[in-house]
Amino acid sequence: MKQRVTYLVKNPEEFTPEQLGIGKDLSGPFFYLDNVDAAKEHRITLGLDELPNEISKLLQQWHELHLRWTSSTPYKSTPPFTSRVSPGLHIFFTPLSDTPEDALCSFLRLLVSTDTEWDPKCETISTSSSKMPILSERFSMSATSQYYSYVGSIKRLKHSFYDTVCKSVETGDRCRDAVNDFFESDYIDVDYDTISRSVVLTSGRAQAPEEDKSWKETIKLPSKDATVEIGVLTLEGNADPEDIQFGGFLTVLGQDEKPKPTRFQTPTRHYPLLLASSNPTAQPKLHPLTYSTSFSQPTGLHPTLTLTFPAHLLNPPDRSCKLHTHLTLPSYLFIDKYQFSDPLFLSDKNLIRLRSLSGATDLEAPDWAVGPWGSAALFQLGVPVPEKIEYPDVDLGAGEDGNKNVWEDLPTHRAIPEGVDWNVSIPLHLRYMPAGPSSHARVPVPWPVVFWACRAESGAQHTSNPFDRKHLGYEGLFGPKTRFMHVQPEVRRNQTTTTTTTTGGGGELVEWIDVPVLDTRGAGWIEGGTVGVVMVAFLGLCWVLFGRSGREGGGDEKKKKKKKKKKKKQ
Repeated sequence: MKQRVTYLVKNPEEFTPEQLGIGKDLSGPFFYLDNVDAAKEHRITLGLDELPNEISKLLQQWHELHLRWTSSTPYKSTPPFTSRVSPGLHIFFTPLSDTPEDALCSFLRLLVSTDTEWDPKCETISTSSSKMPILSERFSMSATSQYYSYVGSIKRLKHSFYDTVCKSVETGDRCRDAVNDFFESDYIDVDYDTISRSVVLTSGRAQAPEEDKSWKETIKLPSKDATVEIGVLTLEGNADPEDIQFGGFLTVLGQDEKPKPTRFQTPTRHYPLLLASSNPTAQPKLHPLTYSTSFSQPTGLHPTLTLTFPAHLLNPPDRSCKLHTHLTLPSYLFIDKYQFSDPLFLSDKNLIRLRSLSGATDLEAPDWAVGPWGSAALFQLGVPVPEKIEYPDVDLGAGEDGNKNVWEDLPTHRAIPEGVDWNVSIPLHLRYMPAGPSSHARVPVPWPVVFWACRAESGAQHTSNPFDRKHLGYEGLFGPKTRFMHVQPEVRRNQTTTTTTTTGGGGELVEWIDVPVLDTRGAGWIEGGTVGVVMVAFLGLCWVLFGRSGREGGGDEKKKKKKKKKKKKQ
């Protein structure tokens, strides 16, 4: 087992080396932190032989398997942990030639064995997953298939993991502590591939637990043969626009007697969005640009998703940068790609183009007839263009000043005032939902991710970054020389750091919309009324057919008797 624990200090001016230390007790060496305000990433690497047999067998059914879960609770990213996916559970995978069709669903059922609220839409690999769109086969880092299900909170799955993972008596307590730590995270990654035959578990937390505000931790060696590396780092200024630089302290627990100072820089695929500075070596500061997501009300069956930005901050960080958003839409929502072929329509919505659409794209099928989990879409967004200032021509006459522009020291464009919003609208469509015991079904729509996609000359070196995060669902839609600068979602005032449930509510990176459905509560009256109407119609038909013919038959008999009497008299 190998562990790597990284702390990224948020306020370097408040941090001192005296807050770190190494000690030793009867159980062995330990590392401690005292009131360190930082983001934390915990990475554990395990071999297949270190996992329970049931999990090991499930993983060996795949060529590669990548799980990405992100909480619906908003959090502020700290570089280099800036990459994002939409809230929920994303699974990217490449099956082997002999992978069973039910392997994906079996894996999901193992995860949710004790969860009665979450019902993943999964039948087989071929019907429930979607193929990943790939721009370049040669340079692609993407798996071949994708699956998604909205899971806003995973705390209720904790006990299921206790029973599945922490079966060993010897490691039970340590395992449960690790599971507790992971299940308090803002995001969790699980990576497996058949080449390395190892599993990498990564969890990230934007800050210490709410009651502590800063980290007070003691880290011990879980076993004699385990390796634990601990880094306490700060982001530093760097003149290279494609590298990020860190300084701080590194410790290999059990080998180092004190934290060792370090400084290094590395190329990065997910570069932090920073404020421009005339001094590139100064302490970098994050850009204040944020975005929010909402739906125009009432949503109806054709909801419009709106992304809102502060217009005066929406400036490309580089001339090569283009603003994009990546949407993850469950099966009850879909996009009509034919709408986005009209330039006037795109301009009205502040869109440039629909770059990619994959998954369930049928325009007429109801939700219960759609097999795949849903669809994913990538849009390039428009940005506000400052108005150009037209200065009047001034004739300075003949001489040296005759060709001089008197306005050259003045601004060429009007600044966009603060307080003005820039809205981007994306029309969506709802499928017909199955009938239920209410007039509306409440369904979640996760916030999309927003990022600048910029050209990177050092794209081939991104894999050397120890914090590199791949398999997010959209890297394969860009070339290898691309770096992503993510825009942070807006943390609203009513948003808290407590984890919410899947029932909805404020303070989440998910919107909840009400979809009209057939109300089955009146089904009994409808059934009884239908039977009654049919019976009345049947009786009425019988009366018309048999009652009238009976009367007509009786009249004929009377006529015959009268005729016989007349003949006798004659």
